[in-house]
Amino acid sequence: MIEARLLNRLQRKKTQLDDLRPLPAAAVRRLNEQLTVEWIYNSNAIEGSTLTLKETQLILETGLTIGGKSLREHFEVINHKQAIEYVEALSTGEASITPFHVRQIHQLVLTHIDDDNAGQYRNLPVYITGTAYEPPEAWEVVHLMSEWGDWLNGPALLLHPVERAALAHHRLVAIHPFIDGNGRTARLVMNLLLMYEGYPPTIIKRANRRQYYRVLAQADEENESPLVNFVGRAVERSLTLYLEACTPRTAPPASEDEWIPLREAAQGTPYSQEYLSLLARKGRLEAIKRGRIWYTTRRAIATYRASVG
Repeated sequence: MIEARLLNRLQRKKTQLDDLRPLPAAAVRRLNEQLTVEWIYNSNAIEGSTLTLKETQLILETGLTIGGKSLREHFEVINHKQAIEYVEALSTGEASITPFHVRQIHQLVLTHIDDDNAGQYRNLPVYITGTAYEPPEAWEVVHLMSEWGDWLNGPALLLHPVERAALAHHRLVAIHPFIDGNGRTARLVMNLLLMYEGYPPTIIKRANRRQYYRVLAQADEENESPLVNFVGRAVERSLTLYLEACTPRTAPPASEDEWIPLREAAQGTPYSQEYLSLLARKGRLEAIKRGRIWYTTRRAIATYRASVG
């Protein structure tokens, strides 16, 4: 399901990261603090939170109440942090991930927001706004979640870890086992499965919300490759960030390995900046996005050119 070029990059970067273990504690701590804020902000924003990244950081670091923002939005930040801490603890263990853990994560996500339903499977029908997909009836949820656990710890173990995490995420969303909080819970479970296999936490960005919902809808129609590759590109971004933070710099990077904006990278090639941007968005060109600007390396462009002849 993962495109060959993307799979090769994921395997190479994962191997490079594993070769650096044990990772430098100070660098990992700083990066984890940054990614935790971004993870919480983006996951909540996808679900409609109006808090900014800076406001999210202030709530986490100071406990301040942000004027004009709802109490629910504040609890969504605090709860998500506690859920991440639970996921981090689980990821270092050896136990299989089961529906019990999914319910525990959901309970943390909805604590003080909807205590009656936190950690409880729904007993009512639910509808997903903006999609024709209809989740299963409430009476089917217990059985479907049991099947999800059997699949996750059976046939899914034969999949690449990124494929397994992406598909587990989609199957959870498709079951929609809870009244509320399904998306946040599914993304936490996805990261739990990735971290369990030694991958860094991966962020689905608010800016990519439309594409995220589009690939989920395609997966509803049994076309799962777009979702798997979408998640794979997000995993690659996290691997790149960790490699940059943890790789010792005894000398400046070789010029062909230096990250440069696509505008600069396009110079001297047969490709326009717009075409390179398209390749980056599709995951066909190794690239990372910082803010609103895509970056790649000259080596990545050379690799792409060689692959297409």
